[in-house]
Amino acid sequence: MSKLGNLGARLHRGEISYDFIGHRKLWYGISILITITAILGLAVRGLNMGIDFQGGAVFTTQKTSVSVSQAEDFAKEASGHDAVVQKLGNGTLRIQIADMDTKQSDQVKTDLAKDFKVDPETIAADLVGPSWGDQIAKKAWQGLVIFMVLVVIYLAIAFEWRMAIAALVALIHDITITVGIYALVGFEVTPGTVIGLLTILGYSLYDTVVVFDSLKEQTKDITKQNRETYSDIANRSINSTLVRSINTTVVALLPVAGLLFIGGGFLGAGTLNDISLSLFVGLAAGAYSSIFIATPLVADLKEREPAMKALKKRVLAKRAQASAEGQPADTRPVSDEPDDDAAHAVVGPRTQPASRGRGRGRPSGKRR
Repeated sequence: MSKLGNLGARLHRGEISYDFIGHRKLWYGISILITITAILGLAVRGLNMGIDFQGGAVFTTQKTSVSVSQAEDFAKEASGHDAVVQKLGNGTLRIQIADMDTKQSDQVKTDLAKDFKVDPETIAADLVGPSWGDQIAKKAWQGLVIFMVLVVIYLAIAFEWRMAIAALVALIHDITITVGIYALVGFEVTPGTVIGLLTILGYSLYDTVVVFDSLKEQTKDITKQNRETYSDIANRSINSTLVRSINTTVVALLPVAGLLFIGGGFLGAGTLNDISLSLFVGLAAGAYSSIFIATPLVADLKEREPAMKALKKRVLAKRAQASAEGQPADTRPVSDEPDDDAAHAVVGPRTQPASRGRGRGRPSGKRR
């Protein structure tokens, strides 16, 4: 068995663990810092909205030796507006200029042809009206709101309202970070970007539901035992699904990274950049939020309940008593009733209880 597979098995069995819940204030602080940075980037730089949202014209040239900077100067001189120029993989140029009508587009096309020293018919021009962009933006917001509402309803029914709130916070966290990265990097926002944003919500929700399902299963009859608090079991749920979440995220990120860095970077495919960046950032943020945000937030909300507070008080008292008697914190007194569910609920390295009966403390062997 590989080292990673062995580690995953040991995490699943509870033989080793990391205290994610105990360090939740650190994760909250990191998330708040990243979110503030994203919001500042969005407020200061804003989003580079494509012509699909703003309206304008797109000019596509044939293969040319004109550089991107030269094309930007030609387009600005011809239109009076800043242009977004991308060099595509086949050597052609894609020139986008916002806020243009049909008459202006024809004139700019003629001027660009003179600057490029080509026939105007070799330059393809596509005009997009601003009303089209308004419709796309409106439909995107509607889709996002409907998705969020359905997610909250489903999780509240399948699990409980606290988990629904935690998942919603994690989704908003992922969207905010992804949009902020777009603002900081300056990538153009296109319909492909919107598709990418809606896609990452499903990936983020999948990871979150996997942990929540494990948590729901392991917290059945939690108040009938005195060994673990809700946070202990939540932490074990994260550890038992940690390797699975990492593997799922890595497998999903590899092809997306290929689209972003190879397809978008080396081949110069602008459309691939639009969707691959949102997918790449969103998938990474979704995996992070499922582990470090959603589940710790559920633990915080649950331990505000009176029953969970009472359980935590009993568990801490029992651990204090065991410590005073020199027993391991997870060892149960002989007089306690057996608890099959709690027998597997161990966070951290397992300890073997002392053997019971006549041979306690004596090495095994033949009777003399």
